[in-house]
Order: sequence, then C-alpha cells, then structure tokens
Amino acid sequence: MKLTKDSAIYFIMLLVPLFWGGAFGSTKHVLSELPPLTTSAVRFLLAGLLLGGWLAIRREWDFKVIKENWLGLTGLGLSGVLAYNYFFAVGLQYTSAITGALVIVINPVTTAIVAVVFLGERWSLRLGLGIVASLAGVLTVITQGNFASLAGMSLNYGEMLLFGAVASWTTYTSLGKVVMKSVNPALATTVSTLIGAVLLVLISLSEGAWHTLPRLSGQVMVELVYLAVFATVVAFIMFNIGIKRIGASKASAYINLMPVNAMLIAWAIYGETITLMHLAGMVLVVTGVCLTTLAPTASAAGKTKEDPLELCE
Repeated sequence: MKLTKDSAIYFIMLLVPLFWGGAFGSTKHVLSELPPLTTSAVRFLLAGLLLGGWLAIRREWDFKVIKENWLGLTGLGLSGVLAYNYFFAVGLQYTSAITGALVIVINPVTTAIVAVVFLGERWSLRLGLGIVASLAGVLTVITQGNFASLAGMSLNYGEMLLFGAVASWTTYTSLGKVVMKSVNPALATTVSTLIGAVLLVLISLSEGAWHTLPRLSGQVMVELVYLAVFATVVAFIMFNIGIKRIGASKASAYINLMPVNAMLIAWAIYGETITLMHLAGMVLVVTGVCLTTLAPTASAAGKTKEDPLELCE
C-alpha cells in the first residue's frame, strides 16, 4: 500500500515514544560511569544548543517576548528541566528503568488532576476512571501485586524521587499552559531548556565529574548523544510536527506507547527482568493514561495554543 503524505506522519510519530522509551535504559547505564547531575547537564546543554540552532534556522527567536515572560520561562526551566531531571536521574540510581518508566508515565494523569483543581478544566467519568486505573497500575508495580503490604510498606528511595519527578513535570506542564498563552511553544521549550541546562551545569560542578568526560566508554558517549539528540531534540521536533499535522490529542496519544518501548528496550539491551506484575501494571497504567488524555476538557474548544510540548521522558 502506498503511503500518502498525511498517513506517513502516523508512522513517523511511532519513533517519538521509541526514542523516549530508550531514555530510561540508556540513562540507567550512563549513571554507571557518570553522576546524575552531570549526566543531565551534558544532555540538556547539548540539547538546548541544538534547539537554539533549530530556532535560529526557523527565525523564531523573539527576545522581546523572552524579556516580557522571563519569570514564567525561568519557572519552566526550574521545574521541567532542573527539578525533573534531578529527581529522574538520581531516582534511577535506586530503582529499575522499567519501574521508572511506569511511574513517570502517569504525568498526564497528575497534570489532568491539577488542571481540574486549579485551572478550571472539567471533571468527567472517563477522567476519573483513568486516574483510578493509572494509580492501580503504579501500585501493582511498586507492591508487586501484594496490595495488603500497602498498610506497612515504605516507598523505595528511588521511587520517592521518581514521584518528585512526576510532581516537577506536572508543575512544568501546568505552568506551561499559562506561559504559552503568550509565548510560542518551541521558543518556550528552547529557552527553558537552556535556563535549566545552565543551572544543571552549575549544580553539577559539586559532583566534580566533568573532567572524566574524555575517559567515558564509547557506549556511554553514544548513549549521551542519543539522549540529547534523539530522546530530546529529534523527539521534540517530531512531536511538534505531529501536533501541527494531526493535532495535540492524537499526537499525545502516542505517549502511551512509551512505557511499552521502555520495558522492551530495558529487557532486550540492558538485561532488566520483566515480571508479571510489570506487565499487569503496564496494562493498567497505559489504559489509565489513554482514558485521561482522551477525556474532554472545558477549555478544549476555545484553545488557541497547543499544550507544552514534551521534551523527554
């Protein structure tokens, strides 16, 4: 069957969750040679410079808009790049990439809750079912199916940090809904990435690991390039194109494939173990995220700008 220009975008969009899914296993492996803050700093500094070049080619830099919205853009950098990647990278040191993917993927669910409570979006039965299913999926993974243990259990340190990443990304997305009423999403993402990257570089100096970069193994160097170029910049550009071609709702639905890809890549390339509870949790989480992202919102009809574009997972 011959693909038309319109139908080809649906196949191209399959690469987005593939690139995001690969970020979990590759980050986990990079952390075996490089501390978490330095890892994130290298990734986002390179990604920010590439995104800046992309904006320059498209002539979309607008310093007047940046000056007028500097506070909101700084907030995006602090929450979506600095805080999120601190919790994400440090958290993966203490838990598996598979568990990380299944916790992080509930971002759309927590964002939907915040949007209902604070941004005036409409509650619906579908949204409620999505939240319950996603929560059940995450608890299935964390408890390994033994829900009776919830009464006396404490979260793994890595899992607690990953929930911090979820809270940071929810803050970023919710703040982005406000900031991007007056700032182009591509410009906002690039500026916030550069702000967050500079802060990560400054904080990462405390780890004293920058001098070790030339001595990293070839695999880790390739993984750092993959994280910056494919899991961040290329995925962002493809997602941006997808939103323009098929709309935000359909493009966002592809995010639901991310934990599946993350699980398979972590198993096939990095040798992580997939348990029955991982599979059960994945089904519940993906179902919940599907229900949540497809739930109608009161502001959907009057929306003039797209939601914040995903940089990575």
